[in-house]
Formats: sequence, structure tokens, C-alpha cells
Amino acid sequence: MKTFAQLNLIEPLLRAVSARNYETTTPIQAETIPPLLAGRDVLGCAQTGTGKTAAFALPILQHITERPSLSKRPYIRALVLAPTRELAAQIGSSFEAYSQFLKTRQTVIFGGVRASSQIQALKRGVDVLIATPGRLLDLQGQGFVDLNQVEFFVLDEADRMLDMGFINDIRRIIELLPERRQNLLFSATMPQSIAKLADSVLDQPFRFQVAPQESVIREIQQEVMFVQQSDKRHLLIQIIRQGQIGQAIVFMRTKHRANRLAQQLNRAKINATAIHGNKSQAARERALLSFRKGQTQILVATDIAARGLDIDGVSHIFNFDLPNETESYVHRIGRTGRAGRSGIAIAFCAPEEYDYLKSIEEMMGIQIPTSKTDQGWDRQPPATMEDKEDKPVTEKRVEPKPFSAQQGPKPEQGPKPGRNRGRRKSTRFQRKGPLASKAAKSQLQFTTG
Repeated sequence: MKTFAQLNLIEPLLRAVSARNYETTTPIQAETIPPLLAGRDVLGCAQTGTGKTAAFALPILQHITERPSLSKRPYIRALVLAPTRELAAQIGSSFEAYSQFLKTRQTVIFGGVRASSQIQALKRGVDVLIATPGRLLDLQGQGFVDLNQVEFFVLDEADRMLDMGFINDIRRIIELLPERRQNLLFSATMPQSIAKLADSVLDQPFRFQVAPQESVIREIQQEVMFVQQSDKRHLLIQIIRQGQIGQAIVFMRTKHRANRLAQQLNRAKINATAIHGNKSQAARERALLSFRKGQTQILVATDIAARGLDIDGVSHIFNFDLPNETESYVHRIGRTGRAGRSGIAIAFCAPEEYDYLKSIEEMMGIQIPTSKTDQGWDRQPPATMEDKEDKPVTEKRVEPKPFSAQQGPKPEQGPKPGRNRGRRKSTRFQRKGPLASKAAKSQLQFTTG
């Protein structure tokens, strides 16, 4: 592993890096900083939590410092586009930290808040502008943003940009930039749409890719617990009350479920708050500030918080609802184990989510270990919409384990369906052997106890 001193960074940047207690580089920093300092375009495929913000922020700040502007008033020399307000704010904080011993100016603009303070910052002049596409085009259209002299263009989380429908905005912004500039594009995944965008933006780029298993698994202990959907809340409360959770982020699939779980946790005397897209920007910032200061133990979030948040002290990530997009799982658990720190990611898997789990494992190329404290699924599957509509259930029938003489005399007749609900047996779920193939992914083995 390389140190930052080996990357030919200027002394003020080395001091700033040291102030953040960074000593050795991550792979993406070691590989991309030298070509960026040499002026090359870069295409990086890496998940959050790999140190990519420093990988592009440090070279940009060094170039701006070594090539000072002749203008008395700063102008926008570097533009960084981010898909969400949270990620833009996080990138802005990183630029402030890395430039603390320099004279560069930077500001962040995004929607959801009044634009007056952002306009004032732009009028004073900035060297680095971090922005979300919508607010950037809005203020540019009003004449407050001039992109004619941009020297460095960064497109961060490009795949997320396209998922959120920003492709046309990105094209409009690129048309406003000068042709001669250095381009940096980072994406967690590299589908055909991103490759096509990269070909249109980048000029003979240096390419670097960090595989998901290399960037995430190394520092994060992953576990899965097989639990009925209705039992997830009780299991989460039980784990938190065991006292080994510092701070945790619990990921939900919908805003409504996030609000409801946060309320239920607070009623259980667990300090929790929810963050999602329906919250105002001020409410989201208050929630994040409280969590950063340690005043809130549990942050219940939708995927809006899955990218860009770099908060010290997040010891656990809970995938309360497994995501139906495999890449989202990687981004979620990337909120812990940041910058070489360790962390624990626990996934709750209900029977109806098993296909999501298998897709995640196949994408990552591993089998996520079952937690030692896992209690398994119940034998009786939960009611589904098909059940209510009297449609045939497609669940695979589970045959009982062959009778053994050691178990005592065989009962003449088992309990009738629907009886003994108060004495429900637990059913432990087990997986045998290495990662199952696609053809065998539905083969399960159950043992009753």
C-alpha cells in the first residue's frame, strides 16, 4: 500500500490528509491520483466507501493551487455533479477539509432549500462548485452560474444519475462546458448506458475498477438472518437492546415503512429518527446532525441515504427490507466499514425476499453467512395476495424430515392445520454447500425443532 507522501501531493494537502488521520491510500486513490495529476481523463468503477472523493478532490485542488488564476475574483474552475443533496453536501465537506490550508473557495448548491444564500456565495466567487443537476441548471438559467471557464468536470455516481432520470440534464450541462477540460467519471456499475455516456465525455481515459467483493467485503462482516416479515421489528429491537450496537442505519424499502419503524423504535425507548425524500431539507439536515453528534442511535432510512454519507461511528447496518436492486445492497452496507474501519452488516430475509438474497450473493460472488443467532423461518408461510384471492400458492411444498427411532414412538396423527397456534414450532433454515447455481437456487433444506 502506498502513502499519500508517495503520490507527489503538495505539502498543504498532505497536512490536510494527515489532519484526517489518513496515512495509507485506498486502491482507487493509489491508482487514479497519479494520472489525474498528469492531466488525464479518468473512468472509475467503484462503490461508495472506497475513498474516491479524495481520489478526485486532491488532484483538482493541487491543479488549482499550482495554476493560480490571474483574475482577482474567483471563477468556477471545477464542477462536480452529484445525484442527491446528501452526496453533494458530503463532497462539499470533503473539499473543505482537504483545502483547509489552501486559499481555494468552494460551495455547494442543491434544491429543496432557498437559493438566496447559494446565489450570494456564487456572487462572491468560487473555485469549486459542487451541485445537483436541477439546481445548477436553474441558477445557470437565471445568470448566476458561468461554466465557460471550467477546467475540471467530475460526474460522480453516474449510474445513479441515470437511474434518477438526469441524463438530459447532464447533456445540457455538458453543452455549457468548454471543450478543453479534464473529465472524471465515477460509477458504481458500468451498464451499457454508462459506457456510452463515458465514450461521449472522456478522451482516452485511464480506467480503473474496484470489484464489489474487493471494495466492500474486506472490512465488513456480513450476516443474514432468516425471519418472517412480521417478526422483523421484534428481532431488531432485541438485537439493539443487547447493548452491542453503537450507532446503526436501518434501511427500509418505502418512506411510510421508515416513518412507522422509527415511531415504533421510539415507543420501545430506542432513540431513532427517519430520513427519506419526503422530509424537508431542513428536517433531513437536523436528523443527520443529530446522528453525527451521537444524539440519535438509530437512523431509519430509505435508499436516499445509501450513497455519500460518511459518518464515523456507524457500527452496524441493518437491511430490514432487502433491496430489489442488487447494487443498492452494496451501497447500503458501504455506510459502515468506511476508509478501512470495520463494520457489521446484518440482512433480514423473509421468505418472499429469498430471490433478492440470491441475486445479491450471485452479484457479489459469495454466500453471505447465516448469523449464529438465526432462528430460521416459521414452517407456515405468510398470507399473500394470491392466498386472499384463492389462487394456487406457488410455494414449494416442504416435506417433513424422515422419522427416526431415536425420536420415540411415532404419533398416530399430527395436529390439524390451523391448530396450536399458541405453540408454533420454530423451523430453522439451512443452506448446504457453496453458492447455489441459478438452476438450484430454490432448493432449500429445513429441519424442525
